[in-house]
Amino acid sequence: MPSYTPPLRDMQFVMHEVLKVTDELRACPKHADIDADTINAVLEEGGKFAAEVAFPLNISGDAEGCTLDQATHEVTPPKGFKQAYAKYVEGGWPALSCDPAYGGQGLPFVVNQCLYEMLNSANQAWTMYPGLSHGAYEALHAHGTDEQKKLYLPKLVSGEWTGTMCLTEPHCGTDLGLLRTKAEPQADGSYKITGNKIFISAGEHDMAPNIVHLVLARLPDAPKGSKGISLFAVPKFNIDKDGAIGSRNGIWCGGLEHKMGIHGNATCQMVLEDAVGTLVGEPNKGLAAMFVMMNAARLGVGNQSLGLTEVAYQNALAYAKDRVQMRSLSGTKAKDKPADPIIVHPDVRKMLLTAKAYAEGGRALAVFCTLLLDKELNHPDEKVRKDSGELVALLTPIVKAFTTDNGHTATNACMQVFGGHGFIKEWGMEQFVRDNRINMIYEGTNTVQSLDLLGRKILGNQGASLKKLGKLIAQLVEEEGVNEKMSEFINPVAYLGDQMTKFTTEIGFKGFQNPDEVGAAAVDYLRVAGHLVYGYLFARMAQVALREIAAGNSDPFYKAKLQTARFYFAKLFPETATLMRTARSGAKVLMDTNEALA
Repeated sequence: MPSYTPPLRDMQFVMHEVLKVTDELRACPKHADIDADTINAVLEEGGKFAAEVAFPLNISGDAEGCTLDQATHEVTPPKGFKQAYAKYVEGGWPALSCDPAYGGQGLPFVVNQCLYEMLNSANQAWTMYPGLSHGAYEALHAHGTDEQKKLYLPKLVSGEWTGTMCLTEPHCGTDLGLLRTKAEPQADGSYKITGNKIFISAGEHDMAPNIVHLVLARLPDAPKGSKGISLFAVPKFNIDKDGAIGSRNGIWCGGLEHKMGIHGNATCQMVLEDAVGTLVGEPNKGLAAMFVMMNAARLGVGNQSLGLTEVAYQNALAYAKDRVQMRSLSGTKAKDKPADPIIVHPDVRKMLLTAKAYAEGGRALAVFCTLLLDKELNHPDEKVRKDSGELVALLTPIVKAFTTDNGHTATNACMQVFGGHGFIKEWGMEQFVRDNRINMIYEGTNTVQSLDLLGRKILGNQGASLKKLGKLIAQLVEEEGVNEKMSEFINPVAYLGDQMTKFTTEIGFKGFQNPDEVGAAAVDYLRVAGHLVYGYLFARMAQVALREIAAGNSDPFYKAKLQTARFYFAKLFPETATLMRTARSGAKVLMDTNEALA
């Protein structure tokens, strides 16, 4: 059976020693009083919930899955899920970073980010129920009417009700411009919505008395394509004027998807027949409103893979220290045992360190990104808000795609450490691999994220956002460029930072002549950009570790951090050279292949 220990020490290191989140947030009146002790205390309790309540349900939830009653259309999640959710609500966790005006605690998003990392390590399938609710809260908070906010937000904030987003239809996935679900206006200002949605995570369950579905649909006179999509709030049960739950609405689960992983989450085929809903935001501008939820979900999906990378690494490390196989190539290490622990073997260490580096780099990026989000929403200086927002937009596809691709690499490597035992269900490792696989697909496949990064976020504004990232890197290089002890961390980042401008210009020029060139280069380009950001953050982490060691701090944590950073720059970061070469190879070898693909 696997185990899990919340990585509180590394979270505290990233937040307080590297990124100094409390100092950054002190400039925001909303968070001026937040201190490290408060953050640490909240996350310590959150870690206990993750490890002691959610984690024990992970394997059993995967084995049991969800059950649909075809007669009533009711879905029952695995045993224990409902009780765990009740404890989650009782503890006030849904309200952590929500607006106090609706019953929230008003803590920074950074705190919520770290809580959700631990929950995802513990049980991704379970965590998706409250996670989607938080996204629904964000969308309604940003675009809901006063009446909708009054009706829905207190219930979502408290966790009494949950939420979903209903986008995908059987004939269209990412291309939402093709959706067919219809919304007919009613005399009372409401709408009756009819259509079919698929792949709706947490679409139906008995963990809460009501579910608020955010549904994309078309008005009768809507323009074709994505410019004719509106967003509607559609509750599972209709709500009386006094806020009480009334009759069942015309939205229900017609079937459960049979999936590779995340079995404990109800992934539903949702049927809508004259379901009563209310318009969120302006007519035909539903995508703009839904993107609040989608962007939050993309950050959340990256966090899912971060959580799985961490828990897979912890278990692979423990196994490698215990499992004995063969002798070390450089001589016997465990003379009192018939063979050496497999952790002595170089390639086992490579697999373990790959997972460790991707966990620590991913954590630093996730905290960095949510700190920027806090500043974008709350900083009094308009320029700081604007710059932070641009960087969040730039980093969001990297968080989603790079972190989930790395999670795929890491969970597979950790399963490999177990050898044949990793392929067996009881150890839990194969579940981490299966659960992670969806993260590369939903909320926009990683190719879509790559196209978004290169086509929209970088070429779309002539590299202005990339230049903002470049300034941060240049500032670090200026600080530490002459520090010989930092050279192994700074020089690779400085070199790649210099190359990125030429690399981006070259791809952009080719794409201007032939748009397929952007499509051919985008996935490789995103991985290069991901390594640039990870490299920047690893250099900052190494900077802190070296200063602590120089000051006489003997905590082995700092030496371990330097060793992980050295591994990252030696074994993982050099991938960028190959990626730039393959990105530059162009579209011809892909597109002039009709005979090969006949």
